[in-house]
Amino acid sequence: FAAALLALPVLGVRALEPAAAPVLLTISGNLQHPNAGRVAQFDRAMLAGLPQHSYSARTPWYGMKRKFTGPLLRDVLAAVGARGALLRCTAVNDYVVDIPLQDVEQHDVMLVLLLDDKPVAVRDKGPLFIVYPFHTSAALRTTVYYSRSAWQLTGIQVK
Repeated sequence: FAAALLALPVLGVRALEPAAAPVLLTISGNLQHPNAGRVAQFDRAMLAGLPQHSYSARTPWYGMKRKFTGPLLRDVLAAVGARGALLRCTAVNDYVVDIPLQDVEQHDVMLVLLLDDKPVAVRDKGPLFIVYPFHTSAALRTTVYYSRSAWQLTGIQVK
């Protein structure tokens, strides 16, 4: 099975600076641009420095429409030169979910940094939360995609 290659259209090829503040996300696996040994680590400022996107949507986790803001997961993966077909995502509570890379290429899957324009608190599923653009397609409003929306995300392994 052929491994997909994430293009680097947004950032171009450049070195990823080391994290200067507490690390929120560690990406491991098949990376071309690690910044901490064989892994890539991101602090809040690094993630906020990527192109930011926002959308408002209803989700199963909140009783009303909420505004989500952050970089697209494909842009985060492009920054590290990720190569692979599968993303194994791990959360604080040891929740693990596999996301096909195809999801990230086909949909504007977001790595949420802000909820209603404020940093996402741990009690609100933060500080990082993967959210699919549920508002764009009824096909995304299923348990398959809801289960891939990992909150309290800490790591991604590129396979």
